[in-house]
Amino acid sequence: MQLKRIQDHVLILLLLVGLSACGDGGDTSTPSATAPPASPAEGLWTGTTNTNRTVTGVVLDDGVYWVLYSMVGDPSFIAGVVQGGSSSQNGVLTSSNATDFSVERGTAPTLNATVDGTYTMKQRLDGTIVYQNNAQPQDSFTTTYSSDYESAPDINAAAGTYIGPVAAGENVSVTVSATGAITGRSITDLSPTGCTFSGLFKPRAHGNVFDVTITFNGEGGCSNGTATVKGVGFFHAGKLYSAALNSDKTNGVVFIGTRS
Repeated sequence: MQLKRIQDHVLILLLLVGLSACGDGGDTSTPSATAPPASPAEGLWTGTTNTNRTVTGVVLDDGVYWVLYSMVGDPSFIAGVVQGGSSSQNGVLTSSNATDFSVERGTAPTLNATVDGTYTMKQRLDGTIVYQNNAQPQDSFTTTYSSDYESAPDINAAAGTYIGPVAAGENVSVTVSATGAITGRSITDLSPTGCTFSGLFKPRAHGNVFDVTITFNGEGGCSNGTATVKGVGFFHAGKLYSAALNSDKTNGVVFIGTRS
């Protein structure tokens, strides 16, 4: 009798285990990955600096930013870009890995910096750039949000040829095809044969921004040699803005172009 009770209990236990194994697996399945929330400072931002430069840039959904700045007093010429990753929460934005790439600094174009800012979502983004080792005086900027960021990126609308300066004495013509292929040439005062390049212009999944990849062909006029640079392109006020850096952020290209 006692043995039968034990056998009955064992049978019930085996049945319970079997039923559990035949279930939908909800208790044992691995939870699906959840995408991180988009940066609340995300958007297209335009404004000015305390040194009378125009700034135009984007903070992407992952917090990576590309902010192009003009020459002092001349918004038609892009002089550099501040690029890095950021964290934003409760109206405060911070970035510890900013790189300032400037075509005005010649043989030493990049400086490392930090950025501290404040923002009101889809309204205002202001901040201060502090350079490591006091390499140059800190800069401050004030920007407002542009709803142009909320349109879907359209490669067909972007297709065309754009002309504009990329450095003192250097102009570039770049063509974007309806498939997103990039071809172009820059001409400098010192190298009339210029520098040719090709690449890809690809719409991002979030925001009215394009991912840009450019490979230079290594002619004598190519300051980037045969390097590949990666960055972004976006449109504002009828102009194409683009900036891209090489992998170690020691060289790159900045551009503002008008459709020809």
